[in-house]
Amino acid sequence: MKRNVNEKGFVKVALILIILILCSYVGYKVGMPYYRYSAFKADAKEIARIGLGEVERTKTMLLERAHELKIPIEEDAISVIRKEKTVQVSTSWNETVDFLGIYQKDFSFNIDIEE
Repeated sequence: MKRNVNEKGFVKVALILIILILCSYVGYKVGMPYYRYSAFKADAKEIARIGLGEVERTKTMLLERAHELKIPIEEDAISVIRKEKTVQVSTSWNETVDFLGIYQKDFSFNIDIEE
């Protein structure tokens, strides 16, 4: 087999490889906050359902799960309101994603659930 290796071919392959690595990095950095958001939202629905209307217990469970997922939420940012047959949970937080120290992007997340 004859190989044609030249400078243009190497530069093209190197450029494509750099672009793929950069896209993977950005996808990971942006995807993780959204993953934590969706995981916390699903868990918050479950916790609201099994909390049996105990406001403090529900709030504590939500805060523990947020810390497990490394979500920057303080206890006073979580609101749990018990109604007649439902429990309403609401919270919000901001996360800042740093891209190689060059660019920073703020993401805002909001959860408002009634179970």
